[in-house]
Amino acid sequence: MASGEGTRRGTMDAQETTAQRKLGCDQSDVTNALSDLQPISYRSYQLPKLFQVKIKRYEGESSDGLYHGKGVAHLQDGHVYQGTFSQGYMHGSGIFKWADGVKYEGEFVASVPMGRGTYIWKDGSCYEGEVCNAIRHGTGTHKCAKTGILYKGQWHQGKRHGKGTIYYNREETSWYKGDWVSNNREGCGERSYPTGNVYTGKWKNNQRHGEGNMKWPKLGQLYVGTWENGLQHGRGTHTWFHRRTNGSQYPQRNEYRGEFVGGQRHGHGTFHYAGGALYDGQWKDDKKHGQGKFIFKNGHSFEAEFSYGQMVSPDLWGNGDHTPRGAFPLRAPDTLASTLGHDMALDIESVLANIPERQQEAERRQVELMVLRNNTVLRSIYSFYSRLGHARSPDNTFVLSRLQLWRFLKDCNVHHHGISLTRIDRLIKVCSEEDASAETRSLFTAVLLCKFLSGLVVVAYHIYHKDTESKFILASCFAKLMADNILPNANKVKGFLFSQPAHTAVALSFFERSWEVYQVHCRVSEAPSADRTMTYRHLLWLFKDFCLFDSSLTIAKLIRIMTAEGRDPNNLSLCLDQEITFMEFFEVLLGSAEVKCQQEVEGQKSQSRSDPETRGGLPDGEDGESDTHTASCVSLQVEAPVNSADTPESSTTKEEEELNSGDAVQMSTRKDRESLQKLNSSVESYFEEKCVEDRGRGLELWTQRIQAFFRGLFFPRFDHRQLVSKNMKEWRIRQETERRGSLDKEEEEAREQREEEEDDDEEDEEDEDGEEGSEAEDSTDLQDKAASVQSNTVESGD
Repeated sequence: MASGEGTRRGTMDAQETTAQRKLGCDQSDVTNALSDLQPISYRSYQLPKLFQVKIKRYEGESSDGLYHGKGVAHLQDGHVYQGTFSQGYMHGSGIFKWADGVKYEGEFVASVPMGRGTYIWKDGSCYEGEVCNAIRHGTGTHKCAKTGILYKGQWHQGKRHGKGTIYYNREETSWYKGDWVSNNREGCGERSYPTGNVYTGKWKNNQRHGEGNMKWPKLGQLYVGTWENGLQHGRGTHTWFHRRTNGSQYPQRNEYRGEFVGGQRHGHGTFHYAGGALYDGQWKDDKKHGQGKFIFKNGHSFEAEFSYGQMVSPDLWGNGDHTPRGAFPLRAPDTLASTLGHDMALDIESVLANIPERQQEAERRQVELMVLRNNTVLRSIYSFYSRLGHARSPDNTFVLSRLQLWRFLKDCNVHHHGISLTRIDRLIKVCSEEDASAETRSLFTAVLLCKFLSGLVVVAYHIYHKDTESKFILASCFAKLMADNILPNANKVKGFLFSQPAHTAVALSFFERSWEVYQVHCRVSEAPSADRTMTYRHLLWLFKDFCLFDSSLTIAKLIRIMTAEGRDPNNLSLCLDQEITFMEFFEVLLGSAEVKCQQEVEGQKSQSRSDPETRGGLPDGEDGESDTHTASCVSLQVEAPVNSADTPESSTTKEEEELNSGDAVQMSTRKDRESLQKLNSSVESYFEEKCVEDRGRGLELWTQRIQAFFRGLFFPRFDHRQLVSKNMKEWRIRQETERRGSLDKEEEEAREQREEEEDDDEEDEEDEDGEEGSEAEDSTDLQDKAASVQSNTVESGD
């Protein structure tokens, strides 16, 4: 007996260890899970056996010598019945008390509890529901007074059987709802544990068995798949979720999809890492074991053999060469197709179409190598601008939005080359043609790294291709864009929106309504795309219609705000017909707010700085540069992947040597590193200086000016104009309705008049017909009289 108990305890300990290690449960969940394996004992609450009625004393009604009607019967062994009798039997409603304290109150048939009734045990436990032959049978509720366990559902011959819900504690935080078979959870059901973990799926003999899913909310885990004897077994998907903020570039979760054995990853499976990498291969005892393939987030991959999580002898290129353990090569030496990887793959077919077909592949290779040469800098810039307007992310990664892309292009002075941001937006096709709805073309449409790089190549070609006579025109244009625009200007945020982080948070609160105003006043452009856009001239009219011009905000000052970041800020009429994006529209509003409401907020205080309308286009002055992140921002340096054998800067191929010997503009690796160091040092110093400056700039006064402009002037006048437009429209509709009503009334009157005239004409005709008839009758009478006279004359003559 002791040996059997020891074996059983050892098995349960093994189950507990496996459950904790593999299912991610805490100790309380393991205890609940193991307790679920054992059926709840109701030995203390079994119903009394059927009894032979032997009455010692009776008090009550009778008929024909039999107990009949209401009465009280004292039975042998101390039992008592009080209720109705029929023909000598307990029949109808009654209360039966056993000598040991158990009580039944309900219906009786021929001295047997039958129908609906309530059992109450001496410890306070009770059952209320249907009874058959003194046994719980049908639908009923049982509650244990000591443990608080409550069962509501179906019963069969005294056992939980069918559909039912059981609560394992008084707080009802631990429960099971589903199918039962002879007191066991079996079939489909949902189990909620006290810690909040929930299992939904198939059960067998009180254990998770079959298809089901388990959620661990506090641990951030989810398993969906098959189970066997309470453990993950068969094919399934286990996901580990990470806390993250919106905007993170990669899905923040680890996920395993594959085979399980005994609660462990075992067999073939794929593990997706939160950073974007994945492993596809064999597993054993929760570890990589056997042949497998590792794919990095940049698309580079290798195949290797693993032994319990350790790489043994990876055969990288299929030629028998082995790499030392831990070395993760980026790509095969002679494989050009993986030069950039999937996250940097270029989509430049629109510009390649302008190059002879026989040179297109070479052009693509050269521009890919040029992008790869600037990989670290470009990723740093992408990361910098994707963080504008965001709080820090746990993984420090965000996806660049359309709005942030516009800011980057303006900072790099791309618009100085006679091309507007709206035109650039169409060129790089932030949204695909088949998904260009208004919803997808929002301000926060995601611009992935590959789309960002492809856009730069396309923009570089449209700006510089006429001035380039190189053999590889795309690579040369891209190199010139990097040298003249991006490297000198990137990460130096200008404008009114993102230049100061504290101001950005305030300004974004007016985004939604400003976007509404922008959309209402946009007009269909004359461009082939026929997009709804706005020009600076339209914006001037808008300010005039809203009556925003006065002595503090004049037309000249507004135009200076518009042209502050232009190529020639002194030419005030150069940009009036230029199409503008919403970012440019909104930044003009912010600049106007600082100018117009400055005196209203500050009162008689002297201005502590120069007019803000001249600040937006002066990136090199004291008021031009502003902090875009707090001092807690992480470094912009993007390092090579962990365990990487080399970096893009150190790798050299035949194609790179060919590019170095060609006519394209080149930048050496040393020069790249120097540029990156200067860029990072300038950004760090920029952060340190401007974080201090921002704290003492007077955020409160600035916020008051912005709120006074938007809430006190701009939005109310927009609402007023919309109301006026609505009333005018309704007035026009009423006028048109009244006009149509008048016309209808006139037509009705004319119709009635015509009908009256027609009726008069008919009456006149009838009168004329009557007169003619009377004249004929008079003529006939005269003729008759003449004939009569003549006849009388003849007779008298005779």
